[in-house]
Amino acid sequence: MSDTVSTDAIDEILARFADTEGALLPILHAVQAVEGYVPADAIPRIAESLNLSRAEVHGVVSYYHHFRQKPAGKVVVQICRAEACQAVGADEFAQEAVKLLGCDFHESTQDGAVTLEPVYCLGQCACGPSIMINDDIHLRMTTERLKLLVDKARSQA
Repeated sequence: MSDTVSTDAIDEILARFADTEGALLPILHAVQAVEGYVPADAIPRIAESLNLSRAEVHGVVSYYHHFRQKPAGKVVVQICRAEACQAVGADEFAQEAVKLLGCDFHESTQDGAVTLEPVYCLGQCACGPSIMINDDIHLRMTTERLKLLVDKARSQA
């Protein structure tokens, strides 16, 4: 992934949503799907195409946890922060995960390989704490299992 969105990619995305009412969120999702994040230099182009201010577009990107403003690592760990998981120890698990990985939520490990993100329900409420590593859901998590799963994902990335 580059540090900037390609001109052709942004042109294609903006053209695809040119006639879509409320196109900001679909455009941001499309940019992130292509680039893995929403590069800062894409914001002025999106704003201009939608007749919005840069601040409005940036506000949406920074408000929604789903949108990344930096490239993610090859391994993305999402920890459920919803109430059902909290009730079975997700807050303590999350604190241990932060210590284990050495980075906070919305950040990546020092080597950039692993990104830690909150998620607000994985649909596995009866089996928490739940996490997703890339596209795989893991249930009834412990710190020991997290370490094993992250080590395995790193070796396969």
